[in-house]
Amino acid sequence: MADHLEVALVAAERTVWQGQAKIVIARTTDGDVGILPGHAPLLGLLQGGTVQVRTVDDEYFVAAAPDGFISVANNRVSILAENAEMGHDIDLEEARRELEEAMAAGLADADADEVRLAEARVRAAEQTS
Repeated sequence: MADHLEVALVAAERTVWQGQAKIVIARTTDGDVGILPGHAPLLGLLQGGTVQVRTVDDEYFVAAAPDGFISVANNRVSILAENAEMGHDIDLEEARRELEEAMAAGLADADADEVRLAEARVRAAEQTS
């Protein structure tokens, strides 16, 4: 059995992060899932907005990924999201402002996707700080 996971976090337009990890934690529609080496195959729909990764070098990061899929097979974890961003790349104050604007606009336009993205960005930035 391998002692690490090969992880790829991919947004619609680019690879956000790729590398080796000890554990990946994500929330799916079925609940929170912690993925360690040797995990059973899994295909899930992301929910909750953030993905946490502990690398083999003991670095920890959180990424905003509000909508997408997670696939696990043969110690490979693929996270495919329309929008994804590393938490340390997000300006927390700007993200909070965008969330307020999205929520205000959402009340009028019912744009839940924009609100979910803004919420995920705030959570990722807060968990990284």
